[in-house]
Amino acid sequence: MCGAILAFESANTQFQSTSRVLGVNLFLSDMTVAAHSQSRISHRFAALRASGEMGIIAYITAGDPSFAATQKFVVAMAEAGVDVIELGVPFSDPLADGPTIQRASERALKNGATLAKVIDLVREIRNTNSAASEIPIVLFSYYNPIFQMGLEKFAASAASAGADGVLVTDITPEESDDYRRILAAHHLDTVFLGAPTSTDERLAKIAACSSGFLYLISRTGVTGAKDALPDDLPALLRRARSVTQLPIAVGFGISLPGHVSVLGGLADAAVVGSALVSEIEKATATNSSPAAIAAAANALADRIRSLKSAARTGLSRRTEVAT
Repeated sequence: MCGAILAFESANTQFQSTSRVLGVNLFLSDMTVAAHSQSRISHRFAALRASGEMGIIAYITAGDPSFAATQKFVVAMAEAGVDVIELGVPFSDPLADGPTIQRASERALKNGATLAKVIDLVREIRNTNSAASEIPIVLFSYYNPIFQMGLEKFAASAASAGADGVLVTDITPEESDDYRRILAAHHLDTVFLGAPTSTDERLAKIAACSSGFLYLISRTGVTGAKDALPDDLPALLRRARSVTQLPIAVGFGISLPGHVSVLGGLADAAVVGSALVSEIEKATATNSSPAAIAAAANALADRIRSLKSAARTGLSRRTEVAT
């Protein structure tokens, strides 16, 4: 099991909640609540709920094969209907990631990717005359690059560029006070990971530190596309629902429209990562010509359209549409 997930199951498991009432969040500051209520992320999930539709969150590694290519990929997926973009910050020791995303990080780092350049990419995306200019963007990172930049500088730069939230895989709720305070001051959502091995008390604490949405890991281990979802996933989702009113996104192993259909009525969004990064790798790993990049963008758009179709119809249609 990866170190990032083990960290969530380690220290301070004696958390005692003084309230089990849904929506009461004892760990969130007023600033964090305000940031959540005003963010593009919360607005997008509210719109999805109103239409009874499940969201699709797309993860790709920034800078693979180049930042110009990543911008084209984000635009293509936004125009195909994706709901949220997660931009992975390349890191040299990505413990939570499977081989597909590890290779993408290696390619991006070889091409000079840095956290500062990822933030610059967000700014470029916001300046495009496309659907991507208003798509919610979450920066998905390990803590080391943020620490090296400086937390205050990172938060100010990310917010100024137009990022909406941050997910740091290897920071625990117990270690996150300054992190959450500083990001909330810059109106950035803080997304945390819940795991199948998390107790109910632990899930409550993780959810209480989250804003925007709660990211549930569908299985133990690392990222990677799988053929089937775990049998115990519905039970995990029910446990998470009992401790938070935040939207719940499910990731790790989600790759097929059938997975999206199965999650319908259970989760608020599905996170697809390795399957998309694999499309980029197939098209551009040995040839990053404009034609190859265009082919990758088309493949990503096709993937998103098929996933969104599953999110809008069949089993994935939410049974209760908000009025």
